[in-house]
Amino acid sequence: MTTQRRIVIVGGGVSGLATAYFLRRLGGPDLRITLIEGSDRLGGKVRTREIAGHAVDVGPDAMLVRVPAMASLVEELGLVDGVVTPGHRDAFVWSRARLRRLPPSNLFGVPQKVFQLLRSGLLSPVGVLRAAADLVLPRRRPVPGEDLSVGELLRPRLGAEVFERLVDPLLGGIHAGRADLLSARSAVPEVEALTRSSRSIYLGTRARRVPVQAGPALVGLDGGLTHLIDALTTASDCVVELGRRVDTLSRDGSEYLLGLRGGGIIEADAVVLATPAFATARLLSGIAPPAAAAAAEVPYADVAVTILAYPRDALPRELDGTGFLVPPSEGLLLVGCSWLSTKWPHLRDPATVLIRATVGRHGDTRFTELSDDELVERVHGELVLTMGLTGKPVEAIVQRWPKAMPQYTVGHQALVDRIDASLAEMPGLVVTGAGYRGVGLASCVTQARRTAADVLDRLGAPQAAGASA
Repeated sequence: MTTQRRIVIVGGGVSGLATAYFLRRLGGPDLRITLIEGSDRLGGKVRTREIAGHAVDVGPDAMLVRVPAMASLVEELGLVDGVVTPGHRDAFVWSRARLRRLPPSNLFGVPQKVFQLLRSGLLSPVGVLRAAADLVLPRRRPVPGEDLSVGELLRPRLGAEVFERLVDPLLGGIHAGRADLLSARSAVPEVEALTRSSRSIYLGTRARRVPVQAGPALVGLDGGLTHLIDALTTASDCVVELGRRVDTLSRDGSEYLLGLRGGGIIEADAVVLATPAFATARLLSGIAPPAAAAAAEVPYADVAVTILAYPRDALPRELDGTGFLVPPSEGLLLVGCSWLSTKWPHLRDPATVLIRATVGRHGDTRFTELSDDELVERVHGELVLTMGLTGKPVEAIVQRWPKAMPQYTVGHQALVDRIDASLAEMPGLVVTGAGYRGVGLASCVTQARRTAADVLDRLGAPQAAGASA
C-alpha cells in the first residue's frame, strides 16, 4: 500500500496555485496537497472587477505566452479559446510636455535603432548624439562578482536622457521601481549579459538572436485573468483552506508542523512557502534564521490601480496605442496608463472608454495619503494634462495593493543565494514566488514548475515524464 505524501502550500496566489497544479500533474494522485490561504479568496494580486458593464483586471492583466511554461499552461488548462490579443502594439511616453511614441525596437528601454529614437522626439538632438556615443566608447570591463544598478550600468554608456526617458519609465512599469536602485543582474539580465559580451550595447542588441515565434508575446483572457485562477484551482485537485493563517513553522524529525492562528496543527512531509518574502521571513524565523534574515531584506513597493470610465466624447482624438508611461523625472503621480478600450478588443464600447491608471513606485508613496475619491480626482487631473480629456469619468474604481511589488535592488541575487543555501539543509522546505526570480505571471509559473519538480525530487517521489522544465 502506498503512503500518501503530504504537501502543504502556504499562499494562494498564482505561485501557490501553479505549484499545486504542477505537483498534481507531475506527481499524480498519490499526493495529499493542502493549500492554505490567509485571505478569503484565491488569486493573490490577480483580481477582476466590473466597471461600466465590463470585467476588468485590477492586478496583472496580461500573460507573457512567449515563455514556454506559460504558453503550455494556458493550453493544458483549456484556456486557448478565451485568449485575447492586444489591438495595438504602439505605446507612448510622456516626455517634454507631450505624448511621444515609444520606439518599437528597444530592449528594456535600450534603443536598437538610433534613427527611430531621433524620429520619436523623446530625446533632444543632443540626447540622441549622446546615446550614439555608445558605438565608440571602449568596452566595459566587468569586475568578477560585481552587481551594478541599472543606472550604473547604462547611464555612462547611453547618457542621462535615454536613462531618464526610456529605461527608468519602462522598468517603473514592470517593477514599480527606480532603475538607479534595481540590480541590472536581477532585473534586466539580458541587458547585463550584453554589456559583458559586446563592446557596444547598441550593437549587441542589434545582433541579439531572438527565436521568431508566431503570435503576440502578451495576451489576456476574455472575462479577466480570474479564469486562470479558477482553472488552476480545479485542475490542481487539492484541499483549499481559505481564511486560515499559518503563524508558526517547525520541524519534528523529518516532519514539518504548521501552527495555525486560532489553534490547530497541520503535519506535512514537505512545505512550499508561496508567500511574499516578508511573510516568508516571518515563517522561517524559527526554523531557518539565515534564510529568514535574507528574505526580510527584499523591499516591496506599494501600488494602486485606478480604472476610470469616460464617455467617448471626452476624448479629443482616437486612441492609437496601448497607453503610455511616465518617467519619474516628470514629477507626476502616474507611473503608467493603459487605454483598455484599444489595448483589448473585447473591452471596446461605442459609448464608453476605459482607462487604467497605475500609481506608486519604490520611494513614491504619495498616493497612500489620499482617499479613494482624492486619488481618482488626482489621476483624472493628470489624464487631463497628458491626454487632453474634456470630460469627467462617469464611473471609477480603485484597487490598492500594499507591499505589492518586490524590488530586485542591488545585491538581490546574493539574498536569493543565501536563502537557497540555508534551505538546502531543510529537505522538503522550499520557497517560490515573485520575490525571488521574476515578477511577472510567466516567471511565477516557470518557478512553480521547477518548485514542484524540486519538492518531488526531495521526497523521492516518482515524476511524470517531462518533469524537468
